[in-house]
Amino acid sequence: MPLTNFTVSCHRCHTHKIKCSGDQPCSKCIQVGHQDECTYFFRDRKVRVSENYLQQLQQELRHLKEHSAVQKTAENPSDDGDDAGPSCPAETAHESDETNASIQHHFIGEKAWFHPYDPSAPPIYIGEAACTAFATRLRRTLTMSNAASHIPRTQYVNETTIASAMEAEVQWPSLQQSRLLVKIAMLHVGRLYHMFLYKSTLDKLEEIYRDGSFYCPENRAKYFALFAFGEAYSVRQGLSTESVPGTTYFAKALNLIQIVPERPSMTHLETLLLLSLFSYFLNRRHSACVLSGNAMRLSLNIGLNHNIPESQLIDPVERQHRIRIWWTIYIFDHMWSSKMGLPMQISDDDIHIDMPFDIVPAEVHNEQFTDTGYMVANIKLARIAGDIITKLYSRKKYKETFLQRVQGLLKALRNWVQTLTEHLRLNPDPESNKKHIISLHLSFNQCVILTTRPTMLHILNKINENEPPHTRDYSNRNGESDISHAVLTLSEACIHAARHSHSIILEKWINGSLPVFGYFHAQYLFSSAMILAVSSLISNENTADRDSFETALRLLHAMKGNGNLTAAEFYPHLNQIKICLDSRVENNRADEESLGNRAAIGPDVIPPASSILQGSDNDPDVSLNNAQHLIGDISSGYTTEMAFLEPTMENFLAQSDLALGLPHAVDSFMNDAESLYTYITPTMLSE
Repeated sequence: MPLTNFTVSCHRCHTHKIKCSGDQPCSKCIQVGHQDECTYFFRDRKVRVSENYLQQLQQELRHLKEHSAVQKTAENPSDDGDDAGPSCPAETAHESDETNASIQHHFIGEKAWFHPYDPSAPPIYIGEAACTAFATRLRRTLTMSNAASHIPRTQYVNETTIASAMEAEVQWPSLQQSRLLVKIAMLHVGRLYHMFLYKSTLDKLEEIYRDGSFYCPENRAKYFALFAFGEAYSVRQGLSTESVPGTTYFAKALNLIQIVPERPSMTHLETLLLLSLFSYFLNRRHSACVLSGNAMRLSLNIGLNHNIPESQLIDPVERQHRIRIWWTIYIFDHMWSSKMGLPMQISDDDIHIDMPFDIVPAEVHNEQFTDTGYMVANIKLARIAGDIITKLYSRKKYKETFLQRVQGLLKALRNWVQTLTEHLRLNPDPESNKKHIISLHLSFNQCVILTTRPTMLHILNKINENEPPHTRDYSNRNGESDISHAVLTLSEACIHAARHSHSIILEKWINGSLPVFGYFHAQYLFSSAMILAVSSLISNENTADRDSFETALRLLHAMKGNGNLTAAEFYPHLNQIKICLDSRVENNRADEESLGNRAAIGPDVIPPASSILQGSDNDPDVSLNNAQHLIGDISSGYTTEMAFLEPTMENFLAQSDLALGLPHAVDSFMNDAESLYTYITPTMLSE
């Protein structure tokens, strides 16, 4: 780095009256072989300066500049809420005993990433595991510039709307309407998570109407939360609405639980879980985490994480209900946190309660509880999701390399899918699959994507470095592979999971079974679409993925038009990625034409935007007739475990810790202070 900031010249240049480059040592001294004797003049005074001292001065100068830029950004945040990325570059890893730890922060850097959405409010933390964070990183990679800013989240039901709904007059519906709403809620969310007892909940509803006991705050909160789900799921596909149905019931229930009980009841915990899940319908995922967090803390107060002696609770239904409510709280804690990159609230070492099990007689079990095998599988998958966040997206230091940790997580995921009982597997006939089974496999695919998608950006970055530009052959100019087989194997697993999720969701849309206001299907579609976009760029064999990306974009637009707030948030992200893709394709074509070689990227490699799903800004509704011919592509043989059956994946999972123990190219990429997930300069901070 030149020392022109000090206005100095070396002794040799000063003596010969020639211009000094100011480097350390200067270019003239290097030419004549006197770099070790290079001295400098500070204000016409001859001073001999050691190279270490100059390096120290330069480092201090850089820190001062960065600190000044960070302060300037904090004092003058952008008006539109755009962020410039992480608050400062990742610090250089310490030597000696922290040499191995230098690979632990991989792609997330040392500093948290905050989004100054509103100058009058605290900045918003952006977890690197969040799909929107990945979308921003992807746009920066596609454009090879950090100018792409994070798109703020504004498509959610705000506090003013909820406060107004709290003040509205809401009465209990008729008994017939109440039964209908509660049964709808049980059908759609009761099978996904255990949040209430089936028969007991219906019996209590009858009792309330029979006795006229409508004013108990606990009961009102629970049943109003159930009514909210009933109203939301009563709206069918294609109906547009100004607000999410059930919001008023949700607000009333939320108002009834504001007082934190000193001795929480099971009904109170049930209500917190119901409201936490419904918060996702309003795209209030932060509130969802807070509500499930409250349930976690209150459950710890009453020792729900421990087995209660049978002498204190004889009723087997109540005992099993207690067990299952705890594990639902656990699932919410791990799954909700994994969607935003937040730490888990409890360690597995602090859990001393049995896993769910069937009670006898079977008739009693079936009228009160969901399938036990399904819930156990959900618990195990939630545990893996928590491990993914802890081992890949936290700033905790590990001695294992990135590939070692990924290998361990993929082994756990493979074991999970291989040990599924037959009734929990997807059937070849999509129409025969039950909703909760589909949800379980979509969640599994998302775990695979979370584990492997950092390698997609690594590959895309390597393509950016290739000369001639974007040959997409994974090789450098010497014909040697730039990307290892291990990284390519992980990317293929990521692409497979994305294709599988995309096909499942599209099938549900075609069949008319996709929830109108649900959060998770929109998130899984968004997550898979981004991977398909990268896939279309990194290999000439994956060109059909661009069509799938375009289909997902249209589908999100249609969901947005139907009132889905989550789709309304994710659609602008995906649309901006499309703009980056189109620009990149045009630039690549221009580069190839200038080189006289159209074979690498010809007009038919990345086709124009697909019109399979028709729609426009004025008419977002998607015609099912136009999508019927896609069914053949959807049922093209994807299975959940297919990615783990590939020989390359089997080889990767079979490698020893020693083979994966040495720092790999992907480790240095992930840990580099100027990598995709941490790259930022003082200049960019001041822009």
